[in-house]
Amino acid sequence: MYRFLRTPRWWGINVFVLLAIPFCVFMGTWQLGKFEDRVDSHREAERRPDPSTQRAEALDALLPVDTETSGRIARASGRYGEQFLVPGRELDGRSGSYVLTLLRTDGGKALPVVRGWLPSGGRAPAPPTGEVTVTGALQASESPGSKGVQAAGGLPQGQLGMISAASLVNVVSYDVYDAWVTVTDSPAGLTPVPATAAAGTGLDMKAFQNLGYTAEWFVFAGFVVFMWFRLLRREAEASRDAALGL
Repeated sequence: MYRFLRTPRWWGINVFVLLAIPFCVFMGTWQLGKFEDRVDSHREAERRPDPSTQRAEALDALLPVDTETSGRIARASGRYGEQFLVPGRELDGRSGSYVLTLLRTDGGKALPVVRGWLPSGGRAPAPPTGEVTVTGALQASESPGSKGVQAAGGLPQGQLGMISAASLVNVVSYDVYDAWVTVTDSPAGLTPVPATAAAGTGLDMKAFQNLGYTAEWFVFAGFVVFMWFRLLRREAEASRDAALGL
């Protein structure tokens, strides 16, 4: 009754099943490992001292931005230059814009400084003139997947969809730091923008997506086994019926 298992068709089915199950288990285990890495990173971040309580350090001493330096208080001196609005940013459930001003540092490069959050319809205050020293929480450049980023473009002149050196490279003619700071003391009319945790250190929705993918891959493995038994049973029943002349 099971002679059909030696046919080329069933050889192909069996080979597919023998390859599919280990692949699904491997992918499920890999996704589980990604989730566990995020949990470990979250626990390590919780054990670290609050970055905002540490003393301010020179900007260059904290670069490049990583999980250790993200949120640390950076200090830089220079003169304010071009100012932009970063629309579509929410704060406490309200929609508005970040007011981003480029600080031309003594070294020649510009540091993007978020001087605060401006409610929709508000007018951004002009930056101070002359030499200034800025202190603020250091943040990594945003990416198209960052919250609030408008990567599609099409914004009016004077507005940016993403805070990063990549988004400023075609806007200004000088070098820009691959980082930005958000000041803790905003001028009148603006609200300070709180620093965000470094990417990969929080248990956000993306972390739990890895856990969901883990379950999906193991379900796929079980589904492959289920379908193999279903096909085997149907083929065996068909062979038995043929032998009985049905």
